[in-house]
Amino acid sequence: MTSPNEGTGTTSSGGFKEQVTDQFDKMSDKATRTLHDAADQAEQFASRAAEEARIVGGNVQEVAGNFKGAVNKSVRDQPMATLAMAAVMGFVLGALWKS
Repeated sequence: MTSPNEGTGTTSSGGFKEQVTDQFDKMSDKATRTLHDAADQAEQFASRAAEEARIVGGNVQEVAGNFKGAVNKSVRDQPMATLAMAAVMGFVLGALWKS
C-alpha cells in the first residue's frame, strides 16, 4: 500500500515538519551567532574608546600641568603683562558669550 504523496514528489507532513524545524534551527543559530558577533564588536569598540579616553585624559592633564607652570612663571616674571593678558582673554570670552 502506498501513501497518497508517494510518487508525486511531495513529502509527508512529518518530513515537512522536520524540514521546517531544521530551517528554523538554522535561522536561530545564525541569529544567535550574529548577535554574539555584534556584542563582541560593541565590547571591542567600548574597550578601544575607554583606552583612547584614558590616553586623552593623560594628555589633558599633562597640558594643564604645563599651562599651570607657564602661568606661574609668567606671573612671577611679568605680573603686569600677565594681568593684561588675563583682562584681554576675559574681554574676548565675554564678547563670545554675549553673541
